[in-house]
Amino acid sequence: MEYRQLGRSDLKVSAIGLGAVTFSREIDDATAFTIIDHALDRGINLIDTAEAYNKGGSENVVGRWLKESGKRDKVVLATKLLPPLSAERIPQAAEASLRRLQTDVIDLYQLHAFDKNTPMDESLAALSKLVDEGKVRYLGCSNFAAWQLCKALWRADVNGWPRLESVQPNYNLAIREIEQEMLPLCADQQIGVISYSPLGAGFLTGKYSTSWTAPQGTRFDIIPDHWKVYENGRSMERMEKLRDKAAESGRSMVQLALAWVLGQPGITTTLIGSRSTAHIDQAFEAAEAGMSAELRAELNSW
Repeated sequence: MEYRQLGRSDLKVSAIGLGAVTFSREIDDATAFTIIDHALDRGINLIDTAEAYNKGGSENVVGRWLKESGKRDKVVLATKLLPPLSAERIPQAAEASLRRLQTDVIDLYQLHAFDKNTPMDESLAALSKLVDEGKVRYLGCSNFAAWQLCKALWRADVNGWPRLESVQPNYNLAIREIEQEMLPLCADQQIGVISYSPLGAGFLTGKYSTSWTAPQGTRFDIIPDHWKVYENGRSMERMEKLRDKAAESGRSMVQLALAWVLGQPGITTTLIGSRSTAHIDQAFEAAEAGMSAELRAELNSW
């Protein structure tokens, strides 16, 4: 397993990270614990969760695992908070996450979304206080536009506050907007990129078609809001091209989609969501299989 520095921090994170969005929502404690143990056995050290995941249920599961396993020192623990990002709410949210996670410190505390209703200086000052108090080691953000991250870096620099060391965007063969501005910004400013949804919440697995319907029991059937992200002609075209390339190459759509993201330059770590240990293993299999430069160039051109 390759470990990479996250931004300018002293955090070293595995190239594959474990996303905990399924914990308590789709799988129980026993299954989640088995997945976490298996992930660590394979060299994964980053566990990413959020207060929003099943209303704190995911953090509770991770916290119970941390307590029972005694392996807090083996993981880089990341979580996120949603707006409002006010001076009043931020410390309250952090304390609640610390309680659920049953830990004294969060390694990476991320703003889950941009808050247009709260002055950025107010949010960054409150986050800086958490770092000063030793409750949070480093800061990051998720689902920010490049200009929003750039503004946060500027305001932190002006005021002498800890900067955001990472950004967590949606990135896969179907959704590639970050290539235009976000990835160049992160490369220039040494910001870690923690990409999520490498399979597009199942969109790139072969379950869906141009009929724009979701088979019963799939993620898009259970959470219809996912369609808002992928229900467009460009994403559907890329999905169908992936289907054709999989048939041509003899490799599955899943393996090609994973291998593409895991080998893309500028990505520090890719989060894998899991409902079984097999989902962890398939990511490693894709990484090991890799992708030729010619095939990567072809997929990049889509």
